[in-house]
Amino acid sequence: MNLDWIKTRQTRYTGYVLVYSLVIIAVLGAANWLANRHNKSFDSTANKRFSLSDQTEKVVRDLKSDATITYFDRTSEFTRARDLLDRYDNLSAKLKVDFVDPDKKPQVAKTLGVRNYGTIYVETNGRRQEAKSLTEEEVTGALIRALKGGERNACFVSGSGEHGLDDTGRSGYSSAKEALERNNYKTRGISLLEKAEVPKDCTVLVVAGPRYEYPAPVVNAIKTYVENGGRALLMVDPALHFGQDDIAPNPGLEKLLASWGVTLNSDLALDTSGIGQIFGLSEVVPLVASYESHAIVREMRDVATAFPLSRTLEVKSGEKATAEKLFSTSANSYATGNLSSPAIRLDTKRDKKGPFTLGAAGTYPTGKEGQGRFVVVGSSSWLGNNFVRFNGNRDLFLNMMNWLSSDEDLISIRPKEPEDRRLTLNRQQMRVLFYSSVILLPLLVVVSGVAVWWRRR
Repeated sequence: MNLDWIKTRQTRYTGYVLVYSLVIIAVLGAANWLANRHNKSFDSTANKRFSLSDQTEKVVRDLKSDATITYFDRTSEFTRARDLLDRYDNLSAKLKVDFVDPDKKPQVAKTLGVRNYGTIYVETNGRRQEAKSLTEEEVTGALIRALKGGERNACFVSGSGEHGLDDTGRSGYSSAKEALERNNYKTRGISLLEKAEVPKDCTVLVVAGPRYEYPAPVVNAIKTYVENGGRALLMVDPALHFGQDDIAPNPGLEKLLASWGVTLNSDLALDTSGIGQIFGLSEVVPLVASYESHAIVREMRDVATAFPLSRTLEVKSGEKATAEKLFSTSANSYATGNLSSPAIRLDTKRDKKGPFTLGAAGTYPTGKEGQGRFVVVGSSSWLGNNFVRFNGNRDLFLNMMNWLSSDEDLISIRPKEPEDRRLTLNRQQMRVLFYSSVILLPLLVVVSGVAVWWRRR
């Protein structure tokens, strides 16, 4: 009897163990399946170093057709690339990431013309683009270029002292040009003085801060282009008369913009909030953190932008055009009419108090299927090489270009460059660190050891 009871008990325990084992195996299997299908991670770094940008997530999740990212390298180097490319793979079931060793699959590498290790191709809709390096900006840029077939040409007006596309100096636009070309734009300069007609292949016309007055034929060419359905970004500086680079008034262009509902004031915006001093900026560089609901700035949220030597705008719809504000200065800002002295003296009794509009966007009905679009900014220096990478300046510029070229689906916050987070110490801080770590801490260890020895002797 006792023997049967023991056998029954053993059988019951065996069944329990079997059931528990099956449950554990099932739970582990389900967890692995879910982890494989729904790979989630949490980025706790202050600058979100291990997260993809808003734009990348938007582009990948909105894919309408399948896309493939192919990385060619030695098998031993795949781990280095997985850290970034697996984040793309986890965003959408329509995107696939392949890792190919060109030495093990030479036929694949030869078919695609792969010559170097580390080559990255992005392919979708039958179009293939190469990412020049293993960075989010390059991979996302290649994906955008593959998605957006056809050429998009950004034509920069030249001949009247505008910023140079190939100028690598402080005020040059070489960095802005590079940003455009990474986002599937082709850039070139055009002279409306030689032929007062905007080429038909220009997707967007850019007026980048002319220092000299535009003659009537040039203004008429811009007017005809936009009112016939063209797209234009017009950056017009205040007529400053100090220093060696004086800026002449541009009454013809100002009159044209006024007819579209954007009045350019003859003043200079000053930021007296003191926030710019945190970034080492003076009061003639207004900071902007207040944006409207327009598609260009909707995604900017709390991203600050800076507009050095900017004039203010007044916006109201014209007879045919419809214009609206994009962004404004803070309430702690003034507009001075003194444009002839580099010594800025604020006169709170005479100078107007903000906030002031610095950017506007509008549309012009053509009576046909399309419409003209224009963006006006009271400064051109905000896109110079010394400012284009300031906080959200580059994002705002590319958002403007995408809206003008009717690519609103690409408007977002773009991949940011790795942030320099080095700790900088002054001489006194270095001295404190040296004495505390090199002398004080070892001395404390020695004293503690001697005290313990003395107590135990």
